[in-house]
Amino acid sequence: MSEFQLLDKDNSALIFIDHQPQMAFGVTNIDRRLLKNNAVGLAKAGKIFNVPTVFSAVETERFSGDIWPELLAVRPDIVPLKRASMNAWEDAAFIKAIAATGRKKLVISALWAETGLTFPALMALEAGYEVYLVTDASGGTPDDVHERAIAPLIQAGAAPVTWQQVLLEYQRNWASKETYDAVMALIREHRNTDALVPPAPARTAK
Repeated sequence: MSEFQLLDKDNSALIFIDHQPQMAFGVTNIDRRLLKNNAVGLAKAGKIFNVPTVFSAVETERFSGDIWPELLAVRPDIVPLKRASMNAWEDAAFIKAIAATGRKKLVISALWAETGLTFPALMALEAGYEVYLVTDASGGTPDDVHERAIAPLIQAGAAPVTWQQVLLEYQRNWASKETYDAVMALIREHRNTDALVPPAPARTAK
């Protein structure tokens, strides 16, 4: 791994894998409404900071359905990559899209953790990328299966994070007024934790 750097809008890319109705149906380790809330919040964080984003979907027509409309509505400019392989990293178009971002830090959320997250995360690490696992925007089958999927990824060098942690690393400084209001609004909408947000920076009189 390269010299440590916090995540920011200029060194990372957001990767969403298989956030689709039929895939979500099998998720049991997290409330599905909360899962969708977190994934959409993460996508909105990426939009606020203009972070390169990739959507990938598996078997949309025959099994899994299209990516959640709430997620696509955040970034209607992004065309989802469709594939048949269980492992997104085995899809040439996916690898090309990752390379096109020009970023080496991949912030990945996926369904399910034991397949959609584990397989591409391990291969991304092998390919020299730094991987961040957004655990609360990912889901799997029962808790122990989800946890067993995350554990070897951490051992392999991936870093577990939450969607709000990613958002706050991007913001970093509450004096950054150009994104402050949008970040506050996002936290209120998706976390309702106003008490955690410091007051707005004082305006300097002209």
